Amino acid sequence: MVRGKTEMKRIENATSRQVTFSKRRNGLLKKAFELSVLCDAEVALVVFSPRGRLYEFASAASLEKSIDRYKAYTKDNANNTTVQQDIQQIKADTVNLAKKLEALEDSKRKILGENLGGCSAEELHSLEVKIEKSLRTIRGKKTQVLEQQIAKLKEKEKTLLKDNEDLREKQGILEAPLVVPTLNCVAPLPLRDAPEPVKSDVETELYIGLPGRNRCSNRPSG
Repeated sequence: MVRGKTEMKRIENATSRQVTFSKRRNGLLKKAFELSVLCDAEVALVVFSPRGRLYEFASAASLEKSIDRYKAYTKDNANNTTVQQDIQQIKADTVNLAKKLEALEDSKRKILGENLGGCSAEELHSLEVKIEKSLRTIRGKKTQVLEQQIAKLKEKEKTLLKDNEDLREKQGILEAPLVVPTLNCVAPLPLRDAPEPVKSDVETELYIGLPGRNRCSNRPSG
């Protein structure tokens, strides 16, 4: 009798499903054992029944040992995979940056008027529009900077004028004439019992000439 091919879908009948589980579970455990013995492979098998019962097989000393080995392997392999992915991403970023840098250098040369031989009329017009836009922006920024500088100079001028006015006021105060208050002078009192000046009746004459001769007097005649 030829067995028909089993359709791979969930068995709806609970009894049939349980019988099939028991048969295939035992066959799976047997195959795992045979694989470990025949091929000297480390095999670990874990099966949970529909009711949550655990069935396991391990060719090593314990299932935990096989699980630890699996975790260590997957961790190292994941790290290596991550490193390789990072390297590939860095290479791709480097290539993209190199392309962008080359495009920027080409654009810079064109703005400076270099390497324009291969440009079409549309490209030249677009380049002209970009340059004019840049010039407007630069001129606007220049005007703004100059206005700020002028405003600062005006503020500085106001400050200097105020300082100059303060110095002039201080100089005027220092150059003002010094006013000395007048003191009430008291006339000296006459001294008591002071001797009166002595009047002299002696007349003196001045004579010109040698002694013993007639001398001329310079006294006016009477």
